[in-house]
Amino acid sequence: MRVARYELNRAITRPVYIFSTIVVMLFSCIFFLTLFKTGAPEKMPIAIVDLDQSSISRRVAHELNATQSVTITNVYSSYQEARIAMQQGKIYAFLLIPSHFYSDLAAFKRPTLTFYVNNAYTVGASTSYKQLLMVMNLASGAFQREVLRKKGLPEHLLMKRIQPVAIDAHLIGNPMSNYSVYLLGVILPGMLGVIVLMITIYSIGGELKWKTSHEWLKQAEGNYVVAMIGKMLPHTALYCMMGITVNIIMFRILEFPVNGSFLYLNLGLITYIFAIQSIAVTFIGLVPVLRDALSIGALYGMLSFSLSGFTFPYMGMLTWMKPLCYLFPLRHYYLIYVNEALLGGPIIQSAPFVGMLLSFCVLQFLVGHRLHNALIYQNYPRD
Repeated sequence: MRVARYELNRAITRPVYIFSTIVVMLFSCIFFLTLFKTGAPEKMPIAIVDLDQSSISRRVAHELNATQSVTITNVYSSYQEARIAMQQGKIYAFLLIPSHFYSDLAAFKRPTLTFYVNNAYTVGASTSYKQLLMVMNLASGAFQREVLRKKGLPEHLLMKRIQPVAIDAHLIGNPMSNYSVYLLGVILPGMLGVIVLMITIYSIGGELKWKTSHEWLKQAEGNYVVAMIGKMLPHTALYCMMGITVNIIMFRILEFPVNGSFLYLNLGLITYIFAIQSIAVTFIGLVPVLRDALSIGALYGMLSFSLSGFTFPYMGMLTWMKPLCYLFPLRHYYLIYVNEALLGGPIIQSAPFVGMLLSFCVLQFLVGHRLHNALIYQNYPRD
C-alpha cells in the first residue's frame, strides 16, 4: 500500500498521466460514438448520367433518391463529367442510363444499366453499390410485373414468375447492420489497450529516466514483486473502471446487442488489460530505456488494430501472417467480443481466448531479473 500511495501521488502530480488516460479515452469515446451515431453511413453522394431523359429513367432516379443510404447530388449529361467528379472525390458512384433505355425496355431488348463505383473509399463505395443494385433489381422486377399483368397472369403467380426462389436473409447478432456494433466494440478497447501499454511503459521507464527507482524500491523495502504490484495497482483499477464504463455506455445505455454474457465480456476485458500491462513490463524490461521502449510499444499497439482481424478478415490474410495475429491480445479480446456480444455462444467457447490472454501475463516474469537489476544499478542511458 505504501508503493501504491507513492505511485498515486506521482500520477496526480504529473498531468501527463491524467491527460493520457482519462482525457484521451474520454475524447475517443465522444469522437467515435458521435461519428457512428447513425449506426450506418447515410446520404452517400452519388450521381446519374441520364442519356434517355424518359419517364422511366426519371422514375429510376426518383426511387434511388428516396433511399436512406444515398442521395443524388448531380445529374450529368455525359460519362466524362461524371467520371471527373468521381475522380475528384465529389461522388462515390454514378449510374449510367443509356439512350433509348425506355424504347429498348418496351421492345424487350434487355437494355443495360451500368454502375461506376470508386472503391478507393471502401465504406462509401460498398454502400452506394448496394443501394444501386437493390433499386435496379426492384425496378426490373416492377417492370416485369407490369408486363405479366398485361398478359393476364393471375396476381398470385406474379411473384413466383418474377422471383421463383425467395431469399430469406438473417443477419446474425446485428440485424440492423449497425457499423458501430461491428467496429466500436473493438476500436474503443483497442484505444484503451494502447493507453495502457504506453502509460505502463512510461510509469516504469520514468523511474529509470529520472533515476527515482531507488525511492520506488525503498517503498517496497527492496522487494521487486511488491514494488511491481504496488505500482500497477492504482493504474489497473483505473483502467478496469474505464473499460467497464465504456462497455456500460455501449451495451446498456446505447443498447448495443449482447447475445451472450455481459459479465463474461467484462471479465474478458479485465484479462485483456492484464495482458497489455504484462507486455508493457516485458518491453521496458527488454529495453530499459524509456525512449526505445515507447517506440516499440507504439509500433506494437498500432499493429494490433491491423492484425486483430476486425478490420481486415483473418481468413483473408496470407498464411504466414495468421500466426502473428495471436501475438496481440486485441485479437483474443476480439474473439471474446464476437462470441459473447454478437454470436451469443456458450461461455466455454470464450474460455480458450481468456486463457491465451492470461498466458501473456507470464511474459513479465521472463524479464523480471533484468528489470530488477536495471532499477538497482541504473546503468542504462537516460535519453
